[in-house]
Amino acid sequence: MMVNLKGTRLKEVKGAIIGESRGVDELVRALRGCAFGAGRLAKAVDIYEEMLNAETTKFLGVAGALVPAGMRDIIAQMIRERYVDVVVTTGANLVHDIIEALGEHHYKIKEADENANVAVDDVWLREQGMERIYDVVVHEEAFARLEDFIRSVFENLTRKNGDKSYSIRELTKTIGENISDRNSILRSAVDSEVPIFCPAIADSMIGLHAWIYKQTNDLRVDAFDDMKELIDIFCEANRTGAIILGGGVPKNFIFQTALIAPPREEGQEGFDYAIQITTETPEDGSLSGATLEEAKSWGKIGEKAKAVTVYCDATIALPVIVAAVRERRRE
Repeated sequence: MMVNLKGTRLKEVKGAIIGESRGVDELVRALRGCAFGAGRLAKAVDIYEEMLNAETTKFLGVAGALVPAGMRDIIAQMIRERYVDVVVTTGANLVHDIIEALGEHHYKIKEADENANVAVDDVWLREQGMERIYDVVVHEEAFARLEDFIRSVFENLTRKNGDKSYSIRELTKTIGENISDRNSILRSAVDSEVPIFCPAIADSMIGLHAWIYKQTNDLRVDAFDDMKELIDIFCEANRTGAIILGGGVPKNFIFQTALIAPPREEGQEGFDYAIQITTETPEDGSLSGATLEEAKSWGKIGEKAKAVTVYCDATIALPVIVAAVRERRRE
């Protein structure tokens, strides 16, 4: 029941009822009448379903250590099934994707105290040759294999093409072409012809090894070339949608495309759909916590856009959203 209270539309909260079915989508549908994060999660699934049904060009922003946390297969699956058409990610997630593709792994630390602090001696980890990402560790040997692999890719590039200049997107595609693991994010993007942009690639082990390689070799990468390709994709789309995991550089790199593009119709500028999953809040002015409503003031998201921010760890919300949408599309 809808109630008007001095111009404010009110909707009765409906408690979730769990039926006999174990389907994820049934649970999500039951959350539609709930408030807080539950209602936002259900709205995100509805928006994503509409994005997929409305011939929307879908941009995925990936920030945070999602690959070490176990989201690699889900993101790769989204790419292979064309649940996304464009990926913008941090360099770190590509680094850890390559590490897995090379047969190395990430390991979860089992012991954590009741305050969710990881009970481990980091100095001891350093002595054992392990690096920590919250409750995940990676062996140093994995990064040694990464260095050998990345260097071989650079060597092939410079040997075959001499002084050719590459965009970062061309570089990520070339790396993906040299990966045999079909479950890799980079390889899945190559196989599915989904471009991967990594605007802050210098802020990663890939960037570090590229700099080391450039000390004695001629590797040319133009950090600005990607902007034209990304903007062209946005401008040529009938409708545009964004799924933002975390925020940071990928979020801004995606949304700033709307600043250049002309409105597709009068009064309709920016993205048509937007889903943001974040644990940050807006009070400190950070982009990861900035609301999607704030983005409307910049023209990055359309005035009539369907948008929602889900305040949740992306490793919780993303699997639920994708699973629910896949169930609906199968039906």
